[in-house]
Amino acid sequence: MRVRALWWDKGRLALIDQRLLPQKEKVLRLRTVAEVARAIRTMQVRGAPAIGVAAGFGMALAAQEGRSTPEGAARTLRATRPTAYDLFVGVETMRTAWTNGEDVLAAAEAYREKVVEECRRIGLAGAGLFRHRPNVLTHCNAGALATVEWGTALAPLRVARDRGAKLFVYVDETRPLLQGARLTAWELARERIPHAVIADNAAGHFLRTGAIDAVIVGADRVARNGDFANKIGTYEKAVLAKENGVPFYVAAPWSTFDGSKANGRSIPVEERHEDEVLELAGRRITPRASRARNPAFDVTPARYVTAFVTPDGVVRPSELRKRLPRTRRPEGAAHLGTRNGVRSSRRSR
Repeated sequence: MRVRALWWDKGRLALIDQRLLPQKEKVLRLRTVAEVARAIRTMQVRGAPAIGVAAGFGMALAAQEGRSTPEGAARTLRATRPTAYDLFVGVETMRTAWTNGEDVLAAAEAYREKVVEECRRIGLAGAGLFRHRPNVLTHCNAGALATVEWGTALAPLRVARDRGAKLFVYVDETRPLLQGARLTAWELARERIPHAVIADNAAGHFLRTGAIDAVIVGADRVARNGDFANKIGTYEKAVLAKENGVPFYVAAPWSTFDGSKANGRSIPVEERHEDEVLELAGRRITPRASRARNPAFDVTPARYVTAFVTPDGVVRPSELRKRLPRTRRPEGAAHLGTRNGVRSSRRSR
């Protein structure tokens, strides 16, 4: 059964509260731009493409409310999470439509359909990579929940399965918020794709022993040279894959590619509240005197990427500059006041 992460419903933005999965499936219905900003900041909605779409509908809600200017609503949404480039693309697309007197809701719906279609094409473009590499490792959640529908990393696996590939997916648990164990496993179970959840630090074992044929992940921002940011722990998997001769693929729609960044050194990395590390399911698991660091993302150099799976085909990092769409850099897509390249977010539960 396919998943739909968010949709417009009678003047409200409806979305699955991803913090509660897999134990509870709850649909939130948001009425204001402030509610959308809170949902993004607290990860009720997450995944770069889905964040961008949610932000687009947040702009539509702001226009519908009539209490804010396009610039004011855009500032509210841009301030939520600094790393996911799709957020800034979605906001800027709607800000421009609103400023030009266009129908902002229609623009948000069109942007949603664009993202869904690009992810469908990612699935078609990448499915052949797994015909003879059926044992696949993935990290975090880059499925429909992260992208509205289809997914990025999971889209080629869905298409490959539909074409007869006998897949087995190794699902990194993805500490500290367990997006793999909670969300990716939930999606795969719904579609009856065989899989096993593994501890994050077990991936090296399975790569070394030959159990894994390929790795595929999503991305939150990709620089011009192919350096990319993704959920913390991705860099480790890329290094391990290269060491063991296993191809490492990155799947992303064009809204994730930031042509304004020459390389990954200038990609802002969000640091979230330490309680996400110090606690598990709301219960303290460390000594009271202990502190924690909690970067939400890491940046993987392009030299570890075998290829990017894009809506327009499989692209080597060396070919990326020629293939990037020429788009204007969204406003507010810089560091957003980060300190030493790291931004702290308030605690979310």
